[in-house]
Amino acid sequence: MIKPLQRLLRWFFMGAENTFNLAFGEKLNPFYHLGTITFWQFWLLVASGLYLYIFADTGVHDAYDSIEAITHVQWWAGGILRSIHRYATDGMILTMALHLTRHFAYDRYRGFRWFSWVSGVVLIWLVYVSGINGFMLVWDKLAQFIVVAVAEWFDALPIFNGTLIRNFIYEGAVNSRLFTLIAFVHIGAPLIVGFIMWIHVQRVPRAHINPPRPVAIAITLMFLVLALVKPILSQGGEADLGVVPHDLEFDWFQLPALALIYRWGPLPVWMLLLFLSALMFLVPWLPPKRRGNRQAEMTLTFHPDNRSVQARFGETLLDAGLRQDMNLPFDCRNGGCGVCKCTVLNGEVDPGLYQPSALSPEERTQGKVLMCCATALTDAEIEYAAGDMRGVPVRSFNVRVVQMQLLGHDVMQLKLALPSGEALAFKAGQYINILLENGERRSFSFANPPHDAASIELHIRLVPDGRFTPRVFHGMKMGDELHVEGPLGDFVLRESGRPIVLVAGATGFAPVKSMIEDAFHRGIRRPLYLYWGVRQRRDLYMAALPEQWMREHDNFHFVPVLSEPGTDDWTGRRGLVHEAILQDFPSLQGHEIYACGSVKMVEAVFPHFKAQGAEDGMCFSDAFTFAASSMALQPPEEPR
Repeated sequence: MIKPLQRLLRWFFMGAENTFNLAFGEKLNPFYHLGTITFWQFWLLVASGLYLYIFADTGVHDAYDSIEAITHVQWWAGGILRSIHRYATDGMILTMALHLTRHFAYDRYRGFRWFSWVSGVVLIWLVYVSGINGFMLVWDKLAQFIVVAVAEWFDALPIFNGTLIRNFIYEGAVNSRLFTLIAFVHIGAPLIVGFIMWIHVQRVPRAHINPPRPVAIAITLMFLVLALVKPILSQGGEADLGVVPHDLEFDWFQLPALALIYRWGPLPVWMLLLFLSALMFLVPWLPPKRRGNRQAEMTLTFHPDNRSVQARFGETLLDAGLRQDMNLPFDCRNGGCGVCKCTVLNGEVDPGLYQPSALSPEERTQGKVLMCCATALTDAEIEYAAGDMRGVPVRSFNVRVVQMQLLGHDVMQLKLALPSGEALAFKAGQYINILLENGERRSFSFANPPHDAASIELHIRLVPDGRFTPRVFHGMKMGDELHVEGPLGDFVLRESGRPIVLVAGATGFAPVKSMIEDAFHRGIRRPLYLYWGVRQRRDLYMAALPEQWMREHDNFHFVPVLSEPGTDDWTGRRGLVHEAILQDFPSLQGHEIYACGSVKMVEAVFPHFKAQGAEDGMCFSDAFTFAASSMALQPPEEPR
């Protein structure tokens, strides 16, 4: 029964979303922003409600008069806001119902998502309670009908047994205390709604609260036009318990249950709503989704980060990465825009449901999926295009060589400037691609910090048989131009209070230098430990700089490690760099670890760190290698 219903609903949503994509584009498709549109309507409700509350009165006879004054005397403000208040409530119910139905259709309500589903069900009922309660404050003929209907409805329960309706069977039984109670509920219920809405999004990593600005503006203008074209007015005059209301204009968004009371009777309506509530609460477990022999958790390895995270059964690749603090590219999160497109290099992945315009059949045959829809069935390796991960736009531009300095026997410091003289915005730890004449790319990390961006500083290590670095050492001269793109990458410091352990191998010191100098500039006081592992002393091509940092900053510690010191009179640490870290930190729990060097080094160090207490979500890397082929996973010939 459930699966055929889901297939039917998916057919409807896929068709509707495709139509709206053609009309509004993927970025502004309202079906992809149902949750955030609901939030925006809630903000409109709160803002308009606060204004109305200032002028509304809760006296038994003053209530109606005050609402009439708000509506007609200041129609240009209070009257419009009254209409927006009602229409936003109706809209909120509609978008919440669509949001819930869509998640049901796409089977995104089971397993660990049960909490979001159940809290969403609670929200819908609370919004209904708030809306019905709001009608009562007007105290017109419609409010009279609602109050009497609700009283009769509750009187059907044995706990009340007919006592409530006695307060509404003759004029004078209603007093101002009732309106004070109604106003109290109407203020308290939305506060609870707002709190539960905040809880509702806590399990959605990087959840957006507000829709895109054009969508928010369009929603607001729509309600404004409705308020002007069809304003909300009181119905039938002030409530009179001696007269039975008739010819009322009904709100079918908020009041359908009250209409059924007089069609079916109070008890059948109670039974229907209790049954629907129980069904909606239990649907994540009806029937249980069987995992079979699938793993409860899968390991996802993302490239080019070379970082592994754990994905729960049924969790999308995108949610798994975002939940563990990866800055993956995404926009609509609903399989409509294609921004989160990636390639499955190894492992088995269910591509999920998506719009064909976002992922073509040809791309599927190449192993591409959308991270927002795909779920891992086994451990998997994923490659995605690193881009604007930290709010810095990727650009393609020309730079000019303004300085060249040999830092060591095989490391050249290259400084590049934009011809226009402007500075490039980037994040410490990111990198740029140098585009060669044949279209190939060579990646190098920024060695300068973002606050010192008048020129781009790169540390380039000579690869004798490479296609680019020999040119730097033997043919490049001042004034030469290069074509580059960037900034790129996600190897940046996270915001936390944890001590930081930085591991650099060879020219992996370049991004680490940028990150450390940026941390000093921003006044970060967390402990910083730099372990720089090289073969010989001459490979520590800027050893004086971290030694200077250590003298100037009491929170910085520098430990150079030589793996092949030879016959040097080296008195420092010897061996592999990760061994020195393991000796100095009996437990790495509670630390952030950033490693930059060769893939071999990164792959070697992280298992040891994790065995000594480092958490999966706190190990970050930027690995470089030297390519010998053009396979998808082979990085460029020169290190970043």
